[in-house]
Amino acid sequence: MALDFATLDGLRTHHPAWRLLRSDHAPLVASFLQRVFVAPNVRGMAAADLAEALEDELYALRQHLGDEAFPKPALDYLNDWAAPDKGWLRKFYRSGTDEPQFDLTPATEKAIAWLGQLSERSFVGTESRLLTLFELLKQMSEGSESDPAKRIAELHKRRDEIDNEIARVLAGDVPLLDDTALKDRFQQFMQLARELLTDFREVEHNFRQLDRKVRERIALWEGAKGALLEEIMGERDAIGDSDQGRSFRAFWDFLMSSRRQEELTNLLDRVLALPPVADLKPDARTRRVHYDWLEAGEHTQRTVAQLSQQLRRFLDDQAWLENRRIMDILHGIEAKALALRQSPPPGDVVTIAEPAASVELAMERPLYTPALKPLIADIALQEGDDEVDPSALYGQVVVDKARLARHIRQALQAHSQITLRELVDGQPLQQGLAELVVYLQLGSDSFQAVVDENTTDLIAWDAVARDGAASRRQARLPRVIFVR
Repeated sequence: MALDFATLDGLRTHHPAWRLLRSDHAPLVASFLQRVFVAPNVRGMAAADLAEALEDELYALRQHLGDEAFPKPALDYLNDWAAPDKGWLRKFYRSGTDEPQFDLTPATEKAIAWLGQLSERSFVGTESRLLTLFELLKQMSEGSESDPAKRIAELHKRRDEIDNEIARVLAGDVPLLDDTALKDRFQQFMQLARELLTDFREVEHNFRQLDRKVRERIALWEGAKGALLEEIMGERDAIGDSDQGRSFRAFWDFLMSSRRQEELTNLLDRVLALPPVADLKPDARTRRVHYDWLEAGEHTQRTVAQLSQQLRRFLDDQAWLENRRIMDILHGIEAKALALRQSPPPGDVVTIAEPAASVELAMERPLYTPALKPLIADIALQEGDDEVDPSALYGQVVVDKARLARHIRQALQAHSQITLRELVDGQPLQQGLAELVVYLQLGSDSFQAVVDENTTDLIAWDAVARDGAASRRQARLPRVIFVR
C-alpha cells in the first residue's frame, strides 16, 4: 500500500484503528479491551459480563480521577464503542439466545498491538530475525528449484554439515546458545505467537465480510436461482483455494496432529525452564499458547460452519417467498375466474376449435407384413485367443462417493469429530460392504481420520441374496474417527 497523502488522510478518517488512537478515551478503551479480550484470548463475551467488568474499571478510575470522569453507564460506553462510526467492538447475537454479545474487531487488536510496541524495551534482539529471514530465503530458493541435480547437490551439502556437527559433538565440542541468543529467540517467538492469534481474528473477519457480500447479492439477485448458487459456491471455493485459505488449512492440519501438539508441549516446557528465559518473566499463558491457537482456530472453523448454516436458511427463506408469490398469483387467477362466473362479460371469453371426428379409411391402413424369420446357420463355435478384460464382469456395484463425502462434511459441520459407526447409523449402508470400503477410502484420501485400535465397532447392514432372501450382515473393525 502506497503511503501517499490521500491514502493516509482516508485512513485517518475512516479506519477504526486510527480513530481509536485519536479518541480522547483511547487509554480507557485500549487498556480495558486488552485486559479483557487480548490477554486471556477471549473470543466473544456476554453484554452483562462485559458491562460488569467495565463498571468495575470505571469505578476504580473515578476513585482516582474524580466522579466527573466517565459519567455514563458502562453499557452506554460499550454500545458507543460498537457503533458503526467507531467500529472498535462487534455486537452480535449467538444462535438460540437473545442476549447481545461483544467481540473485539481486528482493527482494534491491531491498534492495541501497535501501542504495545511503543514502550522502550530493555533488550532488542536482531540476530534471530536475521537468521529467520535467511532461512526463509533458503526455503523459497530450494523449494522452487526444479533441477534434480541441484536439489541433490544441496541435500548432499546439508547432509555433510549434519555429519560434521555429529562428529564435533562426539568429539566433545557441544556448541550452546548463550543467554543473549536465548532471550533474542524467545522474544521473537512471543511476538510471532501473539501476531498469529491476531491473524485468526482477521481471518474470521474476512469470512464474515464474504458472508455479508453474499447476502447482499442474494437480496438484489433477479436471475435464475441455479446461476446464483453457482456464483456463490464458486466464490466460497475461491476463498478456500486462495493463498489465505490454503495457508490456514495447512496450519490447521499441522496443529491438529496429536504428535505435533505433544512435541510443542515438551519444547515449551524445556524452553520455559531455561534460566535466561525465566529471567524475562514470561506470561503464564505462554506454556499453553498452542492451545490458544487451537481454540482460536476452532472458533474460526465454527464461525464458517455457522455462516454456512445461516446462508442455507437465507436461501430457504428466499425460496419460500418465491413459492408464496406463485401461490398468490394462482389465488388471484381463481378469484378473477369466480368473479367472471357471477357476471360474465358480453361476447366470447375463450374460443376453442370445434370438435370433429377423425375419419380413417380402410385402404389407408398398412397391409400385413409377415415377420421375418432369421436363419441360424449351424456353425461350430471356435475358441478364440483374444485378451478380454474381465473386470467389467465384476463392476456391478457403483457407490456414489460424492454422496458419502457430502454426508461426512455435513456431519463435521455440527461436530468436531464423528465415528464411522455414527455416520452409518445416521445414513445406513445401501451397497453393503462396498460402501463401507469407500468410507474407509475417503478417510485416508479426502478427510482426516484417526483409527483407535483399542476400541472395536460393530457395523451392520441389510443384504439381499440372489434368490431374493434378506439377511443381516455385520463387520467388526477398529473404531474409525473422522475429525475436522
